[in-house]
Amino acid sequence: MYFALKYPHLFQPLRVRGAYLRCRITAAPQGFYNVGGDRYPTAEAAAFYERKAMGGFACVTYGDLMVDGRTGKYFPWVAAMDNTDMLPRLSMVAHAISRHGSVASAELSHDGEFSRASRDEHGTLYGVVERDNKYGRVEQMSEEIIDYIIDRYYSAAVFAKQCGFGMVTIHGGHGWLPQQFMSETFNTRKDRWGGSFENRMRFPLAIVDAVRRAVGPNFPIEFRMSGSEIDPGGYDIDYGVRIAEALDGKVDIIHVSAGVHEIDRTFFVVHPSMFLEDGCNSKYAREIKKHVRSYVATVGAFTEPGQMEEIIASGGADIIALGRQSLADPDFPMKARAGREEEIARCLRCNGCFENAGKHRIFRCALNPEIGQELEAMRTPPAVIKKKVLVAGGGAAGMEAAIQASRRGHSVTLCESSGKLGGVLLCEEKVPFKKHLSEYLARQEKLCRELGVRILLNTPASPELARAESPDVIIAAVGSKPIIPRNDGIDLALCAQNVYEDPSCVQDRVVIIGGGLVGIELAIWLGMSGKKVSIVEMAQNLAVNINDMAHLAYRAALEDHGVRIYLSSEVRKITESSVTVCGPGGEFSLEADTVVYAVGREPLDDEANSLHGCAPEFYLAGDCMTPDNIMAATKVAFAAANNIGRM
Repeated sequence: MYFALKYPHLFQPLRVRGAYLRCRITAAPQGFYNVGGDRYPTAEAAAFYERKAMGGFACVTYGDLMVDGRTGKYFPWVAAMDNTDMLPRLSMVAHAISRHGSVASAELSHDGEFSRASRDEHGTLYGVVERDNKYGRVEQMSEEIIDYIIDRYYSAAVFAKQCGFGMVTIHGGHGWLPQQFMSETFNTRKDRWGGSFENRMRFPLAIVDAVRRAVGPNFPIEFRMSGSEIDPGGYDIDYGVRIAEALDGKVDIIHVSAGVHEIDRTFFVVHPSMFLEDGCNSKYAREIKKHVRSYVATVGAFTEPGQMEEIIASGGADIIALGRQSLADPDFPMKARAGREEEIARCLRCNGCFENAGKHRIFRCALNPEIGQELEAMRTPPAVIKKKVLVAGGGAAGMEAAIQASRRGHSVTLCESSGKLGGVLLCEEKVPFKKHLSEYLARQEKLCRELGVRILLNTPASPELARAESPDVIIAAVGSKPIIPRNDGIDLALCAQNVYEDPSCVQDRVVIIGGGLVGIELAIWLGMSGKKVSIVEMAQNLAVNINDMAHLAYRAALEDHGVRIYLSSEVRKITESSVTVCGPGGEFSLEADTVVYAVGREPLDDEANSLHGCAPEFYLAGDCMTPDNIMAATKVAFAAANNIGRM
C-alpha cells in the first residue's frame, strides 16, 4: 500500500552540510532552567529535549547556552559553556536527542549589556558602548574584551561538538550581543567596530568565522537574527536583508525572528501573543529568502501544517521552527506527517509556559500536562489493576481525566450536565483570538470518543447516578459558578459568561466590573467590535495573577481598542444608564448602557461533595477544587488519572 504525504514539501528531507534533517520542522531554541546549584543539565533536561526528538522534530535546540559565564549571562541558572565539567551531562542531552534521529543543536548566546546575572556575580555590565540601561551602568567593550568574547564563541563551539551536538546556533537576534553590534540603535561606536554597516557587521562575522574554525567544514552553523527590530527607532526589514546578505554563504541556515527582547513594545512580537495571526513573523523570512542562497528558517506562532506547507512550497522559507507549539504538542511532526492534523494540540499562546519558567524555572503547558514532568511521564508504568471510572463533568479537567484514564486501560464513563462537552470554556468559542481554544476542546472531545470513553450528555452527576454506575473510582470535575457581587443595582448587570454566549445583549457603552483575565479578554473582544468599554478594578493592577509577558500583550490590546481602565476603584451603584464609582480621587459616574461583572468564580462544593462517599477511590480536579486556569485543571486531572490502578 502506497502512502501519499499530505504535506510533501514540509516533509522533504534536507541535507545541511554533514547534518540530515528528516523534515522541515525544527524545535526552536528553548532553555532549560530546572537545574541544581552546579547549573549542570539534569536527567529532566535530557527528557525535556528528548521528548521533542521522539515526536519527529528534525532538529532540537538546547537554548540559552552562554558562551561566557563571566560577562554574558541574563539568568544566573543558565549553563555556561566555559564550564567544561558539564561534559557528561551535556553529552547526555545531545545523545538523548540524536538517538531518535534528530539533529541536536546548541544555541550559543551572549546577552551583552543585558547580562544582569553576570553583573550581579562579577560586578560589570559589558556592552557595545558606554551608557546607562535598566540594569545599571554599561561599560564599553575594549578591544581586549571583544577579542576575548570572540574566543569564547570559538571555545563554546569546540565544546558543543565535543559533547555530541550536530549543529550550533549562534543567537544573533532579539537584542542580544551580536545584534547590539549590528544595530544602529545600539552601536554608536566610531572605531572599527562601528560607524558604518561593514564595521557594525565586523563582530558577528568574526564570531561566525571563529565558530567555523572551531567546528570544521562539514558541520552546520545556524545564525538566528531579527529580520526587523519592529521598534520605531530600530532597524527595519530592509536593513535586516542587508544583515542576511552579509551572512549569506558564511552560515548554513539564517534563522529569521523579529524584535528585541528587552523592549516592551516588541516583546510580544518576539514571542507572538494570541492577538497576532499565526505565522505573523514569516513575512520577514520571506523577504530575506529572496536575497540569499543560504537556507532560511522562519519562526513565530505556527500551529497549522497547511500554512507551513504553503510557506515551504512557495519559497517563503526552507525550514519552520516551532517554539511554544513544541510544548503544546511534541508530536506535532509525527501527527502532521501521518495526516492526523486534527489531533494536534495547538498552542493557545497563553504564555503559561513562560509564567512557570519565570516563577519556578520549569516549563509547563496549559494543554499538555506532560510538560515539566517528561521524565516521570516516560517512566509511568501501566495500571496494575484496570478499574471502572466515572468522571463527573465534561470541561477541561473532566475530558483530560477521561482521556488519560482511558489511555491507561481503565473503563471510563464521562457524564456532563449540559448537552455539550467543554464546560465554561465553551462560552469563548466565538472570540477570534481564542480560536485555538475552541480547536482544543473539539480535539479533546474527539479523543474521548476515539478512546472509547462512554459519554453521557444532559446527565448531571449525582449520588443516584453513582449508585447506578457502581464505579471503582470517581473523579469529580463538576466545575464552578460565577461570583455575583453585592453592588447596589447588581440585578441590572450581566454575567461575563452570558455576554460571551450572547454578545447581542451588549449595547454601546459597557462597564466591566473586574479586571482579572476574564474581564480583560472580554473588554478587548467587545472593544474589537466597536464598543466603548471601561474596566473598574479594586486592585492596584489588572490581572495580578498573570505573568509579565501576558501583561504586555494585554495592555497593548486594551490600548489599541480604547479600553479605559480605573484601578483601585470600586463600583458603588448601578443604574440603567450609569455606574457610580469610588476611586482614588473620590466618587464619579460612568455612563453605561450595559454593566458586566467578572469578579471570579466559586467552586461547586455541594455537587462535588455529594459524590465523596460514592466510590472506594475519589479525586477532585479542576474548578471544583479551586477555580483557576486550564493549566491548573489539566495537571491535576492528569495526575489523578495516573494514580488510578497503581495498587
